[in-house]
Amino acid sequence: MARKVILDCDPGIDDAMALCLALFDPRLEVMAVTAVGGNVTPAQATRNVQAIVEQLDPPRWPRLGAASPPDNGLPVDGRNLHGSDGLGGADFDVAELHHVHPSEKVICDQVRGAPPGSVSIIALGPLTNVARAFQRDPELPGLVGELIMMGGTVAGPGNITPTAEFNIYCDPPAARAVFRSPSTKTLIPLDATNRIVLNFDLLNKLPAPSTKVGNILHRILPPAFRGYRQRFGLEGIHVHDSVALMASIHPELFTIEEMAGDVETAGELTLGMTVFDRRRVPKWRRNIGVAQHLRQREVVDAILRGIREAAAHAG
Repeated sequence: MARKVILDCDPGIDDAMALCLALFDPRLEVMAVTAVGGNVTPAQATRNVQAIVEQLDPPRWPRLGAASPPDNGLPVDGRNLHGSDGLGGADFDVAELHHVHPSEKVICDQVRGAPPGSVSIIALGPLTNVARAFQRDPELPGLVGELIMMGGTVAGPGNITPTAEFNIYCDPPAARAVFRSPSTKTLIPLDATNRIVLNFDLLNKLPAPSTKVGNILHRILPPAFRGYRQRFGLEGIHVHDSVALMASIHPELFTIEEMAGDVETAGELTLGMTVFDRRRVPKWRRNIGVAQHLRQREVVDAILRGIREAAAHAG
């Protein structure tokens, strides 16, 4: 039986790739795709979600949610890596929808409209929408099946400041509220996702551009490789969001450790840092599962297999 999920994302090249994988995976029933500001502005994120779903035209269209600005604005964005439109400058045509409900309302509606515990949330961007949904409906954290989040770092450095990962840094108060919520949570941090690097040979393994999935990936991935080379000097790309998606589809490939975590919201040098009580005798209560290890080769194989299968299903 397919797992009911809401994908909350900020497309973003990697988010777009994760959407290609998720929308056609028979193990997932994507109930909704909700946009959040992060890699791009909220308005652009909303447009990108609509464009990607329209390009893929899945058999069952998910409900779409519109992003709204976080309370304190976005401190950074990812356009220097993802291009001016967040999708490598692909500039997909889109018949923009009007009167789209805010993402937090869509999340509440989808969770409330299903049996308790039957809908999970896969959060691939900042946690603005999830925090707002939990604030809007205080019972919601206990009704969500599982919340899988891409973000944070445990022992390694951040990727936007020396201590903070991008998604958490974009909205630290929202991340803290979600970390402290009574929901079942799993965090996929940079410590895990950075272990996966897809090299340039990936482009030779993509489905043909004549397929819906192949068309999107052939247009958005080459700029990603250029961005990683120019910014980081890497001859490959990280696909953090696709790795986090694999944690939902293939949990057997990940080792999860229960930890006590929180988010720094005021530090001059540590704003957005994910902090874990790893003392010999912790004083904090364990509140979150954290991916500490993954089976790298098998995760890569699962991503590549997922891309091929998505192209076959999408046509």
